[in-house]
Amino acid sequence: MKKVLVTVSQASDGSYWCHTESDVYGCGLNGAGATVKAAKDDLMVCLEDAKEEFLEEGGKLYDVEFEYKYDLQSFFDYFSFLNVSEIAKRAGINPSLMRQYTSGVKNAGEKTYSRLSACMATITRELQAASFR
Repeated sequence: MKKVLVTVSQASDGSYWCHTESDVYGCGLNGAGATVKAAKDDLMVCLEDAKEEFLEEGGKLYDVEFEYKYDLQSFFDYFSFLNVSEIAKRAGINPSLMRQYTSGVKNAGEKTYSRLSACMATITRELQAASFR
């Protein structure tokens, strides 16, 4: 199994882009769309095209697992069910400033990304531990 990091980001025109950080089946993969979901879907089309070409050239297929790294705009587009203000509060970030980050008005720094990463890790653990009766 090959793990491949995919960077997901919002372009200056408001569209979203996905690209692999390493080659898959001999090439870098890219996807674009009006939403993150559309960009990911386009990336999967690119993956299928790369597989087909790889097989035609005599290559042997292998399993690929994608891991995604998002900028703030892309993250909250894809996980739109998450409340930006509530996550900001949990992470110790001013909610108004966080909305500016997610709308692209301001850019978040490394410290903000670290806080959000830690916050999301906590939320992930809490969700994994939760169940319904």
